[in-house]
Amino acid sequence: MTKSTLINTFGDYPQVRILDFLLNSSEFDYPITEIAKEANVNFQTLKKLWPNLEKNKLVISTRTLGGASLYKINLSNPIVEKMLEI
Repeated sequence: MTKSTLINTFGDYPQVRILDFLLNSSEFDYPITEIAKEANVNFQTLKKLWPNLEKNKLVISTRTLGGASLYKINLSNPIVEKMLEI
């Protein structure tokens, strides 16, 4: 499996894998359980990292579906814009 440029540049860490998945799937929104699965990150690890991602406005809540909040990458965040350039 070929690693993305983001992972090759910043390292294969859970937060980088989360951001990499969301950047590559920016047109869709997901519940955090699916984000953890697709990013290959333990759910408990994602729950520890998630508040910081929300606080820095790297991810945004888009809607609620069946009681679960769905999230996607915040494409209007300047940091996200720079990551997309990579």
